[in-house]
Amino acid sequence: MVYDDEANPFRFSLCTGANVVMSALPLLSIITPMYNAGSMFDEFMQSLLAQTLTSLEIIIVDDGSTDGSGERADYYAQHHSHVRVIHQENGGVSRARNAGLAIAQGKYVTFPDADDTMQPEMYQTLVTLAEQDDLDAAQCNAEWYFKHSQRVKPLIPLDRLRSTGVLSGPYWLNTALKTHRYMHVVWLGIYRRALIEQHQLLFEPGLHHQDIPWTTEFMLLAKRVRYTDAVLYRYYMHDASISNRKRTGQRNVEYQRHYLKIAAMLEALNHRYRGKVKIYPSFHYQVTHEALSVCHSVRREPDSDARRAIIADLFASQTHRRMLRNARGIKQWYQLLLWLSRLYRWRYK
Repeated sequence: MVYDDEANPFRFSLCTGANVVMSALPLLSIITPMYNAGSMFDEFMQSLLAQTLTSLEIIIVDDGSTDGSGERADYYAQHHSHVRVIHQENGGVSRARNAGLAIAQGKYVTFPDADDTMQPEMYQTLVTLAEQDDLDAAQCNAEWYFKHSQRVKPLIPLDRLRSTGVLSGPYWLNTALKTHRYMHVVWLGIYRRALIEQHQLLFEPGLHHQDIPWTTEFMLLAKRVRYTDAVLYRYYMHDASISNRKRTGQRNVEYQRHYLKIAAMLEALNHRYRGKVKIYPSFHYQVTHEALSVCHSVRREPDSDARRAIIADLFASQTHRRMLRNARGIKQWYQLLLWLSRLYRWRYK
């Protein structure tokens, strides 16, 4: 894939450290979308600047911030030659990541969030794994940090999954999904840029939780993947994060449509790649799992009109049939049949 100023769909202004000539391409491009990152941005940047890996570039995509975050990013770019900043109008996380990919030069790329932090050895550890084993992806463990209680817990407990050797992407995805703790988040690892460009794996604009279909397709294409159970990334849980906002009414109706679309995208991926790679039962399970989250949202929704709208969307999108096609395991079948009986009862209430 070739990017040039005329063909590039991403329009931006670029700020970099002055009077710097890159002597070699970096091993890693760190691409971070940023929108009103607030006080956490400086802590995030300090954790990046403290990385023991020196062959890296940091690309901050300021997605129309209005709280001064963009100016803070420019400050870091002016004082650190390996930091670059893209300023663009607000267009969402997917467009920001795509804009970063369009200028990335690293052999590998990664996508941390601008309000999280990393251990100093995180990217050195992952790049070392990738280089010594010729990996398409290397992933690590992470921890949740609950700001209100200051409680910490691992993303994947050690009794669920330990470090692995080299696995195929589909086998790794199956292994991870079977823990029932794995999350489809791009900040969990590093990814070979050549594979992304070869298959034009861009993020879906406007889609919340676009990490889910993106990481799924990447792993279906990946030949060599490793996981380390070392906890190297800290994800901060707070009310401002998109995944933790409480939505009700029409906002919740619109939000649940993202999960309905994700379920459809995952089923389409399973269909597209069957015959090319092994499609494990966990891949079907995942389709129904994502769709069942919409069912749970119906029960939590206090507004009766919104509840009916979510149910109507679920049936109009044929998600009830999609869940039936993909349900796997006695427990999931029980949950699905229970929810479908409820939805049919509540449909016209």
